[in-house]
Amino acid sequence: MGSKPTIALSHLGCEKNRVDSEHMLGLLAASGYELDTNEELADYVIVNTCSFIQAAREESVRTLVELAEADKKIVITGCMAQHFQSVLLEEIPEAVAVVGSGDYHKIVEVIERAEQGERVEEVSPEPTYIADETTPRYRTTNEGVAYLRVAEGCDYRCAFCIIPKLRGNQRSRSIESLVTEAKILAEQGVQELILISQITTNYGKDLYGEPRLAQLLRALGEVDIPWIRMHYAYPTGLTPEVIDAIEETPNVLPYLDLPLQHSHPEVLRAMNRPWQGRVNDELLLRLRDRLPQATFRTTFIVGFPGETETHFAHLQQFVQTHEFDHVGVFTFSREEGTPAHTLPGQLPQDVMEARRNALMQLQQPISERKNQAYVGQTVEVLIEQENPATGQWLGRSARFAPDVDGLIYVQGDARLNQILPVQITQADPYDLYGQVV
Repeated sequence: MGSKPTIALSHLGCEKNRVDSEHMLGLLAASGYELDTNEELADYVIVNTCSFIQAAREESVRTLVELAEADKKIVITGCMAQHFQSVLLEEIPEAVAVVGSGDYHKIVEVIERAEQGERVEEVSPEPTYIADETTPRYRTTNEGVAYLRVAEGCDYRCAFCIIPKLRGNQRSRSIESLVTEAKILAEQGVQELILISQITTNYGKDLYGEPRLAQLLRALGEVDIPWIRMHYAYPTGLTPEVIDAIEETPNVLPYLDLPLQHSHPEVLRAMNRPWQGRVNDELLLRLRDRLPQATFRTTFIVGFPGETETHFAHLQQFVQTHEFDHVGVFTFSREEGTPAHTLPGQLPQDVMEARRNALMQLQQPISERKNQAYVGQTVEVLIEQENPATGQWLGRSARFAPDVDGLIYVQGDARLNQILPVQITQADPYDLYGQVV
């Protein structure tokens, strides 16, 4: 048999999907497949799809259609493959395989079967797999940043969310496994490690019988990586022990990504959120008291079925009161297969869009004020990109997570993947500007 086919991968969706993509690439490279970033030159294109909300599905479909029109052999993986399975094979004749969200570790076998002329459907009904430090990985982020998936799946059943159906119940990796992988990443020059899962504050509950995030943070604190950032810190899991661990572990950033989704108890109850709004105000005040230097990021859903003007006004007041550093606002997406799909009181799209815009407008001056407070200060910045034309560097401080928050535009003598002191000279609502000290 001749040489192995060339493979490209198109990654869509969240950073959890990105880790799956990196493992697929790692497995293929370890098996001798040639990887190409140019989809036009590749024999096969793997499309790692997202199916979280309608907009994500539409992006996935657009990508698939474009590749089909280019007459590419397509392997559809990820959440959309899990969600629609054989329907995708019927609708897209160019698709040679669909691979579920819990089956990406079989990618080499899937390509081999496709090479033999089989149309492969490899989708486990309930995903149970999670990669660990022994699974080959080909990183797609820049050299200084890596995601560390501490768990997969979710035990909560929020009314708007289809993720448990697509990703299964929570399954955590051991602290030992995670520390081992963190050390491997440190040796590769990683400066920032970002802990991800569906609910990072529930880490370890399935494995140890209780959440063990505090212990994990302290163990990772021993690894030689300057910044450890945590995403998806659900309020119920921010116990005094976890707050102590954040406060006492020097390389754990005081960056709290709290996906609150709403403020009004009635809306949160309808959403089936685990804390249902009773603790939000009290919790946020307690967190600010314990971690006065912390950066607070949150996301909200507007237009959930039954959300009234009174509910929305409550959310607006909540945003004004708590002055988050960063806020993401999403309109409700009506997902088939979720309890919210059939709830009464569905709101028109234009009402949802108007509420989203109003909330973002309310947040903008708050974000600008927070950023302006850093003018004149010197902050540590991780340098990530260079613009050779302008001599300007792009980076982030501990306050900014990649892809979701702002950037720092830096002038001066710098080097990629280096953390440098930068004096901030200007600010706008989203970004900062500065000079290397």
